[in-house]
Amino acid sequence: VWAGDYSDCAGADIIIIAAGAAQRPGETRIDLLKRNAQIFDTIISSVTEYNQTGILLIASNPVDIMSYVSWKKSGWPVNRVIGSGTLLDSSRFRYLIGEKLHVDPRSVHAHIIGEHGDSEVPVWSIANIAGAELSLSEEEKKEIFTNTKDAAYQIINAKGATYYAIALALDRICTAILRDESAVLHVSTLVENYHGVSDVYLGVPCIVDRSGVREVIQFAMSEQEEEQFRKSAQKMQEQITGMGI
Repeated sequence: VWAGDYSDCAGADIIIIAAGAAQRPGETRIDLLKRNAQIFDTIISSVTEYNQTGILLIASNPVDIMSYVSWKKSGWPVNRVIGSGTLLDSSRFRYLIGEKLHVDPRSVHAHIIGEHGDSEVPVWSIANIAGAELSLSEEEKKEIFTNTKDAAYQIINAKGATYYAIALALDRICTAILRDESAVLHVSTLVENYHGVSDVYLGVPCIVDRSGVREVIQFAMSEQEEEQFRKSAQKMQEQITGMGI
């Protein structure tokens, strides 16, 4: 590890962008948008000057919008511009479900989709353990999702920023790419006709391999979950439209 310059991006298989203005206590990810968009103007143009064949992996918040900005500014194929999405949210979600039910979270199948942030959607309708429905009350579900969604804010209030969990999530994505795993990960990618949503980056389950996002996976959702997902998408699209992209 060393401090270099943009020329060091030449020949890189993956370029991770985690730069940006720090999220302040009480500040939503969307509030970061205008400050980080200006920073990305310089970063993306500088990276693409030296590299046209790698994969851009975006971690800066708000990650879905910054991933969309990176895709537009880079001109790269959509499969090679990926956001960390709701991978971390889904991992926390499964962990908390497993903790409540005393089950290894690796045996819990559950998804958080949509924005990585305030409008993210828990897909309770198909959440399961070995195919069996979860034995959770509505109050328990509400508590689990609230703790999942607000985890980053709690960490920021405690120590000023998030570091370690997102680093693990990025490591997982990089491993899937470099080892050509064809792993299903909840990353942020451009969705097209995904439950009626198009032309926006959102966290959804994707097959990730050496090419980046090989395939976006669709699954059934309840009507309420679909409506929440569309609202999450609308929120992102309104921000993008306001930027004039």
